[in-house]
Amino acid sequence: MNSNSIVANLLKINAIKLRPEQPFTWASGWKSPIYCDNRQTLSFPEVRNLIADSFARLIRERYPQAEVVAGVATGAIAHGMLVADRLGLPFIYVRSAAKSHGMTNQVEGAYSPNQRVVVVEDLVSTGMSSLAAVEALRAVGCDVQGLVAIFTYQFPQSVEAFAKAGVAIDTLANYTELIEQAAGMGYVQPNHLELLRQWRTSPETWGR
Repeated sequence: MNSNSIVANLLKINAIKLRPEQPFTWASGWKSPIYCDNRQTLSFPEVRNLIADSFARLIRERYPQAEVVAGVATGAIAHGMLVADRLGLPFIYVRSAAKSHGMTNQVEGAYSPNQRVVVVEDLVSTGMSSLAAVEALRAVGCDVQGLVAIFTYQFPQSVEAFAKAGVAIDTLANYTELIEQAAGMGYVQPNHLELLRQWRTSPETWGR
């Protein structure tokens, strides 16, 4: 698996945008020099196939006993389905909350208690939504082997949260790789690198 290839493709299709001098504002109110929208990858067959193939190799290597692939709604449903198809495994997905009608499910699809599940996520920021999906799967009896994601910001709080929850996490690309390659490809100026590094260590106060 070539992480740099993933990063390069995310930049080329504008799934990742870098604006250190004109920061984005996240829903949380945080100021950010980066915006990542991995839904963009689905519109580019070569990129979505690269991601699915990379996920499939990663899961075969790290989680060879996996019996089910679970996607986190909504961003990772399509990616999870592509991966499950490549692996020949059942696919389920996890809503952010249980439905208020019908069967009131939070986990959708067919699964059995104690089945070994690998969770597919598109993006990990603080890790809270990803870990909420893990807890929903555990609550219905699934044995969560680990979580794989396209990209992580590598926030210290997410690293701590995954460790505390006892959840292994593997990603195809990360923020450290991104800023190094973005500079090499001319997406950011070399003098912006320290600014970008500072944001990752303290995103909640950066730019204020």
